[in-house]
Amino acid sequence: MYREILHETALKAPSSSGVYMWRDPQDTVIYVGKAKSLKNRLSSYFSGKKDIKTRLLISHAKRIEYITTANEYEAFLLENNLIKKYNPKYNINLKDGKSYPSLRITNEDFPRLFKTRHILHDGSTYFGPYPDATALDTFIETLYQIYPLRHCKKFVKKDSPCLYYHMGQCKAPCCGKISKESYNEFFGEISDLLNENNDETSKKLTAKMKEAAAALNFEKAARLRDGLRALMIMQNQNIVESFDSEDRDYIAHYREGELVSFTVLKIRAGKLLGRDNHRVTSLNEDDELVTEFMNAYYTEKEEVPPKIFVPEEYGLEMVSRRFKEDLGIETQVIAVKMKDEDAEQKNASISPALSSRDIAAMNMARHNAKEDIVRRLRERGDMPALQELKDILGLKHLPERIEGFDIAHIGGKFPVASLISFYKGNPDKKNYRYFRLKTTDGYIDDFQSMREATSRRYTRLLNEEADLPDLILIDGGIGQVNAVDQVLKSLDLDIPIAGLAKRDEEIWRPYADKPISLPKRSDALRLLQRVRDETHRFATSRNQRLRTKENVVSIFLDIPGIGEKRARLLTKTYTTLENMCMAEESAIAELLHVRADEATEILMIAKSLLEKRNERKEVQKQSLQAAGTTWQKAAQAQYIEDLAGAALAAEKPVDYNKE
Repeated sequence: MYREILHETALKAPSSSGVYMWRDPQDTVIYVGKAKSLKNRLSSYFSGKKDIKTRLLISHAKRIEYITTANEYEAFLLENNLIKKYNPKYNINLKDGKSYPSLRITNEDFPRLFKTRHILHDGSTYFGPYPDATALDTFIETLYQIYPLRHCKKFVKKDSPCLYYHMGQCKAPCCGKISKESYNEFFGEISDLLNENNDETSKKLTAKMKEAAAALNFEKAARLRDGLRALMIMQNQNIVESFDSEDRDYIAHYREGELVSFTVLKIRAGKLLGRDNHRVTSLNEDDELVTEFMNAYYTEKEEVPPKIFVPEEYGLEMVSRRFKEDLGIETQVIAVKMKDEDAEQKNASISPALSSRDIAAMNMARHNAKEDIVRRLRERGDMPALQELKDILGLKHLPERIEGFDIAHIGGKFPVASLISFYKGNPDKKNYRYFRLKTTDGYIDDFQSMREATSRRYTRLLNEEADLPDLILIDGGIGQVNAVDQVLKSLDLDIPIAGLAKRDEEIWRPYADKPISLPKRSDALRLLQRVRDETHRFATSRNQRLRTKENVVSIFLDIPGIGEKRARLLTKTYTTLENMCMAEESAIAELLHVRADEATEILMIAKSLLEKRNERKEVQKQSLQAAGTTWQKAAQAQYIEDLAGAALAAEKPVDYNKE
């Protein structure tokens, strides 16, 4: 019944890590799962043949809800917490109460550290939990190699030290060879490392690894390398579960125009047990929004936790006053630890996130708020932005289908045009295209690049009698817009065009005297910016792939007698085939350690390759200019004639964006 809706939710889920929950028509959680990529994992439920349990799960579900996390380790922990909270009937029942291991520092004068799954309330300090037990083992082993900590399970005073002391792996506190203060300095560094990502231990690990490698002690260097990798895992901020049992809320929001979504992460007894999403529509500034939301969200004294974290101090004095007057809660708008609670007066602190843990939690809350905005835009189709765009540009129809173009190149090399498509205000990725430009390969001419890309695109759509877009958006100013308008006129097409100039975010129409400037909060401007940014991302990513491919496959390997080693020498010295062809034969002979006649032959072949490459480019250019169907030839001939006249009139194209 709900399968299509569930499948659509899966396809549009983010690619980040997180936890997902399947809910039935009564809104009961019936399954909780984790994923490194939510989109890939949820989509897998609807592909291929599934077992009976999966088919029953899908048939009994009404909707899918997900919470994004910063990494897969947080997803492990959050999944465990939610399974224990909801006890879903399709999950394996965790009767053994299995928990993830933690690192324990004992409460002794001369502490020791070790891995444990049992939490004792004896004053010991705990860090974690850590889902990757192997990484924790490696990390602890490495700590013992760096710090001379005691290894014995029970501390007993002795007259003579053990073997670990003579090996330099223990300072023998049992024999009084180190003071309590000096010994505990080691644990201060370890605690700082796990709490605040201290770089000192990382530097020590790296230095010792290099020393071991220089001394040819590769086994030790490998152990230290593994310890360094484990340290990176240990330093991943885990805001999902901690041993700080103090209750706290993290409030973040994200907005697109008038749409605003708030996310509240609720930490109770040191565990994240879920998050609340709240949707509002408002044009107020951010400081007013946060104040209004907190006043509406916290209505009962019992709901207010001891700590509330917000992105910034947005008018929180007003919230603090309302808490005191209406709820009888004394609050402090501070950026430090709050006062202890007393029996008569409940205290709460409202502050920005400052520590690395709290900043990580705020980022997670903001990311979930952003995902909710994406879902809201998808649900409503961003119709307000489309309607505003229609009115501002004076379009005949609602611009449901918008196609955007952008150009990417590196100094004229590997020029690529991107074409992206938005339908009803949302990306339509199945209609994305890219063009490897031919007429401007080797020199910079953004106007000609836009002409080529749009000419190829809309000539093809005409040939195939396919649907045309309602609006074309160009990443650029009046010059690029006019260039595309010439192409459309030569093809006898009447498609509205607009250009969005990055400098002042101004909208240009063909042959306009001045641009259109929209307010920063305008839905129409926001939509155009999304289209423009997506065209830029798509063009740049394709250009980077072409550069990588070119760098991997060297043109010098096409020369007979040139292998991998000689190709690397030529690339390092000359970079391009053009530069090599201008070199002297003696220089080639000296570089490659070959005779003069061999160098002459290599240089002749290189020049022949360059000539063939240039001929191929010219053929491609002429082929493109001659392309077109019979009924279009007259218009295209005039268009090519105009291009030739423009090329003769000026050696360089005019940049209409320059004043």
